[in-house]
Amino acid sequence: MNGWRTRIAESCRPVTSQSDKQRHNSRCSNRIICKVDGGFVLEVGDFYSCAVAFTLTLLGLWLLTPHARRLGLLDHPAGRKDHCCPTPATGGIAMLGGVLIAGIFFVGDSGVASLGFALAATIVILVGVLDDKHDLSWKTRIGGQAIAALVMVYLGGIRVEQLGDIVGLPPGSLGLLSVPFTVFITIGIINAINMIDGADGLAGLLVLSALLMFEAAALYSGNTAVSLRLPVFIGAVAGFLIYNLRFPWQPRAKIFMGNAGSAFLGLALACFAVRLTQNPAHPVSPVLGPWLILVPIIDCLVLMIRRLRSKRSPFSADRDHIHHLMIESGFGPTRAAVDLALFSCGCGLAAAQLLRLHVPHVFLVIAFVGLCVLWYWMSARRTRAIKFFKWLRRPILLRTDDPEFPSESDQRVNTELS
Repeated sequence: MNGWRTRIAESCRPVTSQSDKQRHNSRCSNRIICKVDGGFVLEVGDFYSCAVAFTLTLLGLWLLTPHARRLGLLDHPAGRKDHCCPTPATGGIAMLGGVLIAGIFFVGDSGVASLGFALAATIVILVGVLDDKHDLSWKTRIGGQAIAALVMVYLGGIRVEQLGDIVGLPPGSLGLLSVPFTVFITIGIINAINMIDGADGLAGLLVLSALLMFEAAALYSGNTAVSLRLPVFIGAVAGFLIYNLRFPWQPRAKIFMGNAGSAFLGLALACFAVRLTQNPAHPVSPVLGPWLILVPIIDCLVLMIRRLRSKRSPFSADRDHIHHLMIESGFGPTRAAVDLALFSCGCGLAAAQLLRLHVPHVFLVIAFVGLCVLWYWMSARRTRAIKFFKWLRRPILLRTDDPEFPSESDQRVNTELS
């Protein structure tokens, strides 16, 4: 009980100025805090801000869609793009609008960190919109993303300063490497989300699963500053998915997030990952970060290494992403998106539980590298990866131990079930 009261006091702590007091009291009145058996305190962030961000994103998508052609934000099917007709790529702008408005009016975001992120997000959205319209070179995109990351670092004060005992050594400051490392991981996460955005609902569901796990980690560690703001992003992404996922009444995605949307969501994940793992008052191990964004990071790393080994640009386009292999093996886009999101959640929650059990951090680092190596080997031969996904797609009772799967009879059963 004492721990419960202490956490409530931290969430609704008194402030000095009258205006801050009114804003803080308003925040606390919109929060739900409940005691769970075992001593864990569940503090659910501002439900109003989540609902408002959800509604504003839907409204923004509805308003922007009729003007997508005039704005030059239609994604036309060509080359690798196999959607059936031109589709508005206005999701990023709508999500940014929903997040900013809900954040300002319902969370009271006016701190330096929030202003730094807002400016950085505006930069990546502008660069992304230009890329959606004019297909910018990768060097120009990376330059814009680097500028946004520097704004987040110097104006917002959001940076990686320590990595903990990530390699079994005592934690220490990154020193002069802090800024370049922060810029590096920010650009990396942005491009990982961009690369995984290749099937209806996939990037949105993976980002949503990561945000939900970030929220769980923030609530568990007592990081109120992060747990208050995450519901705004969760609401915005959920609103976008209403138009981007396939449903029985919606056979294809009506709206894409575009490069602007993937860059915005990647920046948000980088920002929250840093704020969550670099808070000494509410520590979360930096080792956990990559596990919460597992699928996009591994897919991006493996493909970039393979492209470099083939003497190609790491940003060159191909159809070797994990979702391409899954769809080629018979998964539908929605099934692939849901399965990958569930796998990401399972791995992230498992890693978090291992940290709670005080498993050495170096073990999680080795396990992450091992997964990267395993996927590199698996996807090195396209037929091997497709055979694996075909086996995985079958009902459990129909799976076989035969390494030469599938047999002709198995294929007929699988076709009938599909």
